[in-house]
Amino acid sequence: MPEEPIDELERHRAELYVRLAETGDFRPGSVNETWRRCGKPNCACAQPDHPGHGPRYLWTRSAGGKTRSRQLAAAELDKVRREIANYRQFVAVTEQIMQVNEAICEARPAAGTQAPPGPGAGGRKRHPRGLNVKLRPRTQGDFPGVPRRWPRRRGCPS
Repeated sequence: MPEEPIDELERHRAELYVRLAETGDFRPGSVNETWRRCGKPNCACAQPDHPGHGPRYLWTRSAGGKTRSRQLAAAELDKVRREIANYRQFVAVTEQIMQVNEAICEARPAAGTQAPPGPGAGGRKRHPRGLNVKLRPRTQGDFPGVPRRWPRRRGCPS
């Protein structure tokens, strides 16, 4: 795939920023239509062929690691659906902006250097400090001069 010039990438990024500004109000989540039975034995919903009471519309989203739901009034159903569609557009445009920015960063040479090497050029990846060691989790014995927290028990290997 031929690489685009930086000017073309920056123009594309500017177009994406315009699309992002046009997103409007948005919110994450989804809208679900539910039907439920009330549990009263004499109600029509207790019949086997009856779908139940409803429809009831729930807006569901994840917030703080928990699932949150709120029942929507019929008047706000279309508004919430538009906002969820705007959120999906926001996420898609943001992903595209990130990809274009990464391409710009890769295409733009660092100050005082030449253009970056093409794909496949260069050697193997190295440790940032030039070390060629296998990293392992640290243990209490890795810190000389620091007393151990717990006394050793007899029969324990450490």
